[in-house]
Amino acid sequence: MPFQEIINIVLPLMIVASAVIVVALKDLLAAAIALAVMSLLLSLEFYMLHAPDVAIAEAGVGACLTTAILIFAIKATRRMEDGR
Repeated sequence: MPFQEIINIVLPLMIVASAVIVVALKDLLAAAIALAVMSLLLSLEFYMLHAPDVAIAEAGVGACLTTAILIFAIKATRRMEDGR
């Protein structure tokens, strides 16, 4: 099996797995970081699909800018802990 076929199988599975992790995480900061990882994986998928302009836009906006805005918003809120 060629390396590119393995990447074409594993990469979408990693994207879905990271999306599930984002939804499952209770800590908002960890979820924002996991969302950045998912966005970077999605950017790599766009590059593998021969769309480098979309990949650069996804990496810049999706991974960097969105993550920074989410982190600033999370840091601006007060943390509330569960009673557990």
